[in-house]
Amino acid sequence: MSAIATRNDCRPPAADIAATSASRAFGPNHRWRVLGIGVAANAGFSATFSGIPATAVIMRQGYHLQNASLGLALGLLGLGVALSELPWGVLTDRWGDRRVLLTGLGATAAWLLIMAMLVVPTKTAIPGVTLLSASLLVAGLLGGSVNGSSGRAIMGWFGEGERGFAMSIRQTAVPLGGGLGALVLPSLALALGFTAVFGLLAAVSALSAWFAWRWLHEPPAEGSGRAAATSGPAPLRNIEVWRISTAIGLLCFPQVAVLTFASVFLHDSAGMGTWVTSASLAAVQTGAMVMRVWSGRFTDRHGNRRPFLKVCSALSAFAFLALWLLVIAAAGTPLLLPLLPLMVVVAGISVSAWHGVAYTELATLAGAGHVGTALSLANSFVFIGFCLVPIAIPWLLVVFAWPGVWLAAAICAAIAWPIFLRQA
Repeated sequence: MSAIATRNDCRPPAADIAATSASRAFGPNHRWRVLGIGVAANAGFSATFSGIPATAVIMRQGYHLQNASLGLALGLLGLGVALSELPWGVLTDRWGDRRVLLTGLGATAAWLLIMAMLVVPTKTAIPGVTLLSASLLVAGLLGGSVNGSSGRAIMGWFGEGERGFAMSIRQTAVPLGGGLGALVLPSLALALGFTAVFGLLAAVSALSAWFAWRWLHEPPAEGSGRAAATSGPAPLRNIEVWRISTAIGLLCFPQVAVLTFASVFLHDSAGMGTWVTSASLAAVQTGAMVMRVWSGRFTDRHGNRRPFLKVCSALSAFAFLALWLLVIAAAGTPLLLPLLPLMVVVAGISVSAWHGVAYTELATLAGAGHVGTALSLANSFVFIGFCLVPIAIPWLLVVFAWPGVWLAAAICAAIAWPIFLRQA
């Protein structure tokens, strides 16, 4: 924490908050409560940025959108997170986890409630694509507070031998929230409209904020994993931090393609209904959640985070190549169409299994005093993907159809593989 304490600001630095928190009597298992808060916060926001795209078909109908307009609206949700991640991360390293998480979650809940009241189709009026896109952009700007602050809290409360496992559990919140969103939100949108969708997401963010207010504090300096002095350059001047962050972003591009447009693909290309598309996305998220927990424990025991990331990149590239070939084959052989949801699930899980390991490697590389900044830098690249991919896919469809989309996803995963080759 010494790197933080040396900064001057009109606000109390995070080190002062830690000193106050050190006087609290924390039980030996309090770190698991902190992990639970991180899971709740990330799951809540994941239900927003992954669950809303799962309603893409219904949103396209309800808001009277074309594919390009739909892609723009969903892309701006990702752009908002990409733009705000790094500033939120820097603020986390200055202000501390609690302040940033409470501010971000509270503001996100308030904004989603406003959307539930004002940015929904009704019998008398349908919001335009500009209003919808701007509203999703603001939701992303506010939600970008979650990743760096919750990650910094977990890295501080857990020791080196548990961090991969703990961060992987936190990262299961992304598929957990996304899977629940994919299961619940499309049906909710069909039955009750987008007022219920945005209202439910607002309630989830508010509940996560209450958890953070109740239990999230800075760890006592003694025995904290954050107490060690930070060595090496700051994250924004560390080439290895930039390398890993870039690879994380690239490997997320194909994942974003699945999360944002798989429902449209299965509906338009394979003729699947709402239940199949929702179940397929939920299966992707469930499988990713299981694999993330396993990978965190596996790499903690074997100390092989970087080799594991290389394997994940290669497997993801092969899975999307297989999906590309299956789409081409199914065009001439309709009997193969039922295999498309299965292949989407396999490819989606393959490209979603590595997150906890990658973020732990990145945070360890950055050093104790810069965890928030480093994690937020990586997530900035991730959400650049959430912005660019939904915008690019409609244009790829015009030129290359669905085989071109999945081939591009395979290429992105293949490019990430050599970046992980260098061992830090």
